[in-house]
Amino acid sequence: MELMGKVALVTGAGRRLGRALAQALASRGMTVALHYHASEEGARSLEREIRASGGRARCFPADLTSAEAARGLPGRVAAEFGRLDVLVNSAAVMHRLTFEETTPAQWDSILNLNLRSLFFCAQGAAPALRAARGKIVNLADLAGLQPWPGFAAHSISKAGVVMLTQVLARSLAPDIAVNAIAPGAVLVPEEYSEEERDRLARSTPLRRLGSPSDVVAGLLYLLEEGDFVTGHTLVVDGGRLLT
Repeated sequence: MELMGKVALVTGAGRRLGRALAQALASRGMTVALHYHASEEGARSLEREIRASGGRARCFPADLTSAEAARGLPGRVAAEFGRLDVLVNSAAVMHRLTFEETTPAQWDSILNLNLRSLFFCAQGAAPALRAARGKIVNLADLAGLQPWPGFAAHSISKAGVVMLTQVLARSLAPDIAVNAIAPGAVLVPEEYSEEERDRLARSTPLRRLGSPSDVVAGLLYLLEEGDFVTGHTLVVDGGRLLT
């Protein structure tokens, strides 16, 4: 896919990986719809940054834990820009909660954002993406491929993203390619101590933590080069899945 002049919606674009992915797509000449909910300041600053460099971007607020808001967001973007070519489902939370301590309210909050919102964003985006023969990239996680008892609901939600990606790929073919990226220790939880970060780096086969640029490279491959790839989860983890 040629990205120049196309339109992308990136959910959770105000912080962390979502911000890096949106910034990378803008640098490729895409018009970028920057979704945010709690991170308005980050999204607004990125919007200013992209516009200052000559790019096109606009912020779109929405609480994606609402299925109706998630389904309606892509239509708002397509109405604003006249088209939608790429959906990057990046919005998520990652809470350290064991099986025993997870409450029903916490379960619903995590699953509604990390999994349900992706389903309904894709549903809302499908008509515009079919017209454009576009692409969807979902952000999964290594936790969706390994059980992480300390992040029980998060791990289950990301396993759902892996299966969701396969279901969408079958459902939307041949018009829309759907893939996922499963980062490993790229942006570790903010509350991790320096000791925990060092332990993660030492236990990774490539002996380092990743960076947002590693995930950006995967995204650009799937969008620009991977035209014969769909239903795949690209693991970007320095080899941690092997351990």
